[in-house]
Amino acid sequence: MADAGAQFYDNPEVFATYLERRGQPTSANDTLELPIIRLLLPELKDLSILDLGCGDAALAPELIKAGAHQYFGIDGSDKMIELASGKPLDSRIRISHGFIENPELYQPNTYDLVLSRLAFHYIESLEVLFERIYQTLRPGGYLVFSAEHPVITSNQLSIKQGSNRQDWVVDRYFMTGKRQFKWMGGEVIKYHHTLEDYFQALSKQGFVVEELRESRPDPKRFKDRKLLERRSRVPLYLFMKARKV
Repeated sequence: MADAGAQFYDNPEVFATYLERRGQPTSANDTLELPIIRLLLPELKDLSILDLGCGDAALAPELIKAGAHQYFGIDGSDKMIELASGKPLDSRIRISHGFIENPELYQPNTYDLVLSRLAFHYIESLEVLFERIYQTLRPGGYLVFSAEHPVITSNQLSIKQGSNRQDWVVDRYFMTGKRQFKWMGGEVIKYHHTLEDYFQALSKQGFVVEELRESRPDPKRFKDRKLLERRSRVPLYLFMKARKV
């Protein structure tokens, strides 16, 4: 049986694989995703931050050190919350078990920045999500997020268990919605949204999209030329920075 995003990571085999992959110095999260997230963040001084799908909340201390007033991270995975809570935390950092879909999370005019890293492809309705995020942001507040690129979520037929893929089959691109496939030792449910879907859902709520990135690899971060070549073949992640006006 396939699991939704949060529950998927509570599978012991999946979680062990996740930790092993994240611990590798060539992790795509660290070489492709995190550097661009850092570039997209606004000035953090005195900001109140909501992190949706915070995982182990590894970025929280960095945000506080950069001047953020407070950080509230939520994640639906018990194992992720346990991992995050097991670290020494500044008093301005708060971590809680919770689900992105919970409407009570989005109190009006509460946050200056909503951050989310690689979680929105587990969400079925972008329009509902962005409406709630717009509501909880203060005027001028920002949404900065990364998600699996639509090229990746469009179809998973090219994944072969136990080996690195050598090609990417883009198919049924405009047939958006639920995708179910085997990954990291389990079966997971994700939702495919097109690039247009992300942009239109943001614009409909009144967001101004200020930045769009696609995880173009920085050669300075890759000692392995073959890995750099492989990372240059297809965009793994989509990034957007949007402002509430």
